[in-house]
Amino acid sequence: MNWIFFALAGSVAQLIDGTLGMGFGLTSSTLLLTLGASAAVASAAVHAAEIGTTLVSGASHWHAENIDKKILLKLAVPGGIGALLGATFLSSIDLSSAKIFISTLLLLLGFLLLYRNIFPSTQPQPSVELTNPRYLTYLGFTGGFVDASGGGGWGPIVTPTMMTTTTVEPRKIIGTVSAAEFIVAVSASVGFLVNINRLDIDWSVVGGLALGGCLMAPIAARIVVALPRKQIGILVGVAVIVINGYRILAG
Repeated sequence: MNWIFFALAGSVAQLIDGTLGMGFGLTSSTLLLTLGASAAVASAAVHAAEIGTTLVSGASHWHAENIDKKILLKLAVPGGIGALLGATFLSSIDLSSAKIFISTLLLLLGFLLLYRNIFPSTQPQPSVELTNPRYLTYLGFTGGFVDASGGGGWGPIVTPTMMTTTTVEPRKIIGTVSAAEFIVAVSASVGFLVNINRLDIDWSVVGGLALGGCLMAPIAARIVVALPRKQIGILVGVAVIVINGYRILAG
């Protein structure tokens, strides 16, 4: 019965993640932490589940033509490296103060994204990606490191940042970020394998989260295609504000 509960939680988390490009890691890890799991165990369990969910999600977004292949590689490779390092050093670093700082920046980013979509400008938005060729590399590495070390954060960092600093279509950003997360999840899991004997992981939790997420991923990818650009931007902005506002108040 335990795994059914986590399967339902995984499906809800993936519905949020697949349509907004963020949320599975933060939703799932918050649930596990609330139930008493340590930060390392929660992050390891979530990333193990994400190997399945991100693979199905990436394939679904690929089939729905929501992926920019050039951006995918620029994000996935440095994201994987950052995730590997974040998972390896999770037990020996303290990111509690850094999380508040990151959440504050993302909260401001969420308000900016919301403002831009509610009051759209007729002037073309500047693209940082075009002026700095290494921009996506830095963004991918940072997102991967924070994601693995904090049990979630890839989507909330990478998705809204790309939406406010590049000219890429929102559904392409969401699809590409979701697909790149597969490499991040695999790399983080490899990092956790080094300490697998010290982590008391309940594999029924991993299986439940993965099953629910995999079943919901194709549906979420299709919802992104149907949503207009403005509505996606507003939903992502609201999600970023709610997630980071909660993390600041809880921290």
